[in-house]
Amino acid sequence: MLTEPNADIVQLDAQAVRASVDLMAQVTAADLARPTPCAGWTLHGLLTHMTSQHYGFAAASTGDGDLARWRLRPLGDDPVASYRAASVHVLAAFAAGGVLDREFPLPEFKRGLMFPAGQAIGFHFIDYVVHSWDVARTLDLPVRFESPLLDVALRVAQVVPDDDARLELGAPFAPKVGWSGGSRLDEIVAMLGRSPDWQRPSGWVPPTR
Repeated sequence: MLTEPNADIVQLDAQAVRASVDLMAQVTAADLARPTPCAGWTLHGLLTHMTSQHYGFAAASTGDGDLARWRLRPLGDDPVASYRAASVHVLAAFAAGGVLDREFPLPEFKRGLMFPAGQAIGFHFIDYVVHSWDVARTLDLPVRFESPLLDVALRVAQVVPDDDARLELGAPFAPKVGWSGGSRLDEIVAMLGRSPDWQRPSGWVPPTR
């Protein structure tokens, strides 16, 4: 995991978040009921999680360790606009002067510990690479990242512990699954517990888009 101050991780994180915003811009109201690769979550649930995490990480970047900053937030009448606003908020927080010299409290991860900025932003980065893939698969749309971003994402994924913590309720990643070849992004999501061959539950009919 990245632990040293590194301006590149801020830029790469921004690319991952903007990819998710571009995908979300294509979401319709009917799409919100779609099942996602995140077990038990519809697209609405995933969107709520992604929005709330942006605010939690943004607060952490200022040294705010209040767990309440990570609470799930209602998306209101325009969930996509709510997500876009949260994305703007976190990207501005990470772009603030001196952010890479700080330590982040991440109470949703581990209370009482402080994480170097590079590591904390690395957590956010890998989440939004994977969540962009989640949203793309949910919507039957492509998502593409440049090789330099995927190279870093793979390095981050390789050092995420694959232990019993992944079996706990609310764990960000499930145990890794087999990967028999394919894209670099497929390899990354497989390492973090998503099947690159994920399919919607049988019998579920997608809405007309």
